[in-house]
Amino acid sequence: MSTSADGLVARKTWRTLEPVHAMIYFVPEAAAAYERLGINGRTGYFASRAAPMGAVTAEVVVSTFFNFNPALINAAIPRAWEITTPGSLLAARLEAADGAFRRLLGDDVVVSPEMRQAAELARGMAEVAGTRVEGRPLCAGHASLPWPEEPHLTLWHAQSVLREFRGDGHIALLLTHGLSGIEALVTHSASGDVPMRILQSTRGWADEEWGAAMTSLQERGWLTEGDDPTLTEWGLRQRQEIEVQTDFLAAAPYAALGEVGCAELRALTRPWSKVFSEVLLR
Repeated sequence: MSTSADGLVARKTWRTLEPVHAMIYFVPEAAAAYERLGINGRTGYFASRAAPMGAVTAEVVVSTFFNFNPALINAAIPRAWEITTPGSLLAARLEAADGAFRRLLGDDVVVSPEMRQAAELARGMAEVAGTRVEGRPLCAGHASLPWPEEPHLTLWHAQSVLREFRGDGHIALLLTHGLSGIEALVTHSASGDVPMRILQSTRGWADEEWGAAMTSLQERGWLTEGDDPTLTEWGLRQRQEIEVQTDFLAAAPYAALGEVGCAELRALTRPWSKVFSEVLLR
């Protein structure tokens, strides 16, 4: 059984490796690869991330992506499947990851012994996650895909599986704490971690919708009163509980690798994650 210490290791390791996966949503290689298929703009994000689940409906994407305005998703899905196929998008996504790794890290790093070792460690964890997909639809979709042969793509795919494993568990906790997608974003903004304007604009919520969610949360004791609310003491405890429990639900793959193995993986990948993080901050 996972422990609180395992949860802390899971959080530390996820934080270090997350840029290895998340860069795919920002690098020009991805947009170019999707455009060659006829997929443009935000549709590329929604369709490529949902593609491991197959040609699913917009409602399925709304449910699994959770905090995006459904109108954005309805504009992208199912039209994306009329333009191309999930398989073509997955191939394009992997091609983009390959190009980004090679451009940002260089071929010497891509073929290095360190990359091979990191890939082996991360794959072992992702395979554990793949045996525990109950209630985790995005993770299940990603875990069902064939493993890439090259180590750098194995590392990228492994982190894709692990981050969706964590994300699916996080959504379950948001629901059990009574939060809708937009309300979860409002509490995240109120915690001070990410500015409101970024969360609101990237997820496509109008000012009126955001304001209504704030009012609802104030009435339920999550937020302080006023036009620029923060979390109440009770709301802060609820957010902290969600984060701690998210770590706990995500811990099994990391516990299987062990604290020493996770520390080794973080040490191997930290220089690469710093490079990819610069892409996320632009």
